[in-house]
Amino acid sequence: MTDTPIIVWFRADLRIHDHPALATALKDAKNIVPVFIFNDALTSGKFASSNRTRFLLECLEDLKKSLQKKGGDLIIRHGDASTELVNLAKETSAKAMYYTADYSPFAIKRDKKVEEVLNKNSITPRSFGGKLAVSSIQKLVTKTNTPYKVFTPFWRAWSQVERREVAELPKAIALPKVEAGIIPELSSVINDDHLSSNAVKGGEAEARRRLKTFLDGPINDYRKTNNDLGVDGTSHLSAYLHFGCLSVREIETMLPPTEGARSWHRQLAWREFYYYVLLYFPHPEQEFQERYRNMQWIQSETLLTAWKEGKTGYPVVDAAMRQLLTEGWMHNRARLIVGSFLTKDLGIDWREGEKYFMQWLIDGDMANNNGNWQWIGSVGVDPAPLFRRLYNPSSQQGNYDPLGVYVRTYLPALKNVPDKYLAKPWEMTDEQQREAGCIIGKDYPAPVVDHKEARELTIERYKTAI
Repeated sequence: MTDTPIIVWFRADLRIHDHPALATALKDAKNIVPVFIFNDALTSGKFASSNRTRFLLECLEDLKKSLQKKGGDLIIRHGDASTELVNLAKETSAKAMYYTADYSPFAIKRDKKVEEVLNKNSITPRSFGGKLAVSSIQKLVTKTNTPYKVFTPFWRAWSQVERREVAELPKAIALPKVEAGIIPELSSVINDDHLSSNAVKGGEAEARRRLKTFLDGPINDYRKTNNDLGVDGTSHLSAYLHFGCLSVREIETMLPPTEGARSWHRQLAWREFYYYVLLYFPHPEQEFQERYRNMQWIQSETLLTAWKEGKTGYPVVDAAMRQLLTEGWMHNRARLIVGSFLTKDLGIDWREGEKYFMQWLIDGDMANNNGNWQWIGSVGVDPAPLFRRLYNPSSQQGNYDPLGVYVRTYLPALKNVPDKYLAKPWEMTDEQQREAGCIIGKDYPAPVVDHKEARELTIERYKTAI
């Protein structure tokens, strides 16, 4: 055990449970220096989000409390990561810096620069697994030594990879004398007021509470209820996974031996698949399938605004978009429905949807958001015939919200519309509209497009792009 402190650089791993970098630093040194570094990319970059920034600050406050309970603290710095880490090392006489490896193009570029600068200053950088269930995801390749492009074979290989042991929870943390710094106020680091009024609270403590609730019952029915919008049998853990408030590896050790748990575990594999795809194909700005890179998308600010504001005239689409605005989150089935509607019914570029989701989603993650948008837009990995992802929004509502619980929750204007007409309220007669207190075109918009006509245009557009 060294007498010189080790810096532990926190990024998207805001927890103390199963944190390999933190646990190893505590074994290797008498004192550690946990630090989080703010920079402009976090708060005003390409995919800046007030919702995610607020959640991040809550996560940091929670992490700080957890470290303080163990005798340590969370040091806050602002600026360029390599510069601040070198300055902190000089301030504390640290000779090493431990951190959790990340796999996005931005993170890889940043970490390479940081390692080069630290090495020049005689500070040893060391990366650890901890972001994903599989620590060596970059080593997963096909029998021909090429990256996987389809999920199912990736999932089989991913499932067979030997897992690391869960890291020990810190018992005590010793911190050298150092200026702690202050976690900034929200108003000082956001550039707009795009804040959802009913968003979940950030932090590891809240994450573990929600995980326990999910594992204590709902996960067992996940396979049956995960697509049911009215029941909402999902975990609501995506934001906590994105910020690293929970460890996927630790969660794996906690899963019950049920069909529901196995189905949910497969969804965790999808999450890691998209990190894998981005690692090997670091060009998220373009369609993964080259044949669709000349697609002629429709340019319509009017239609795009109607979609964003939940005023398309298709209830399940509008309910989902209202959920996004009020909660900073959206049910996964709803994400598929609105994604199909934007790209197939409205014919608008999937990148517009990706950008809007990243603005509002608390769990907005470049790898997963991009992968999901390309998947539902039929231009990404895991190709399937176009018709399989060309959803009829009214049919989707009938299948996944048959009682109208979801739609009525977010669209009170439709609360008295009979179930028979809830998926297609424009089919009510004038008298029925008056009885329901929902006049189409006044209380609720008429459809902005005809699905049948849009479907035919979409099929032709995709044929032309090939």
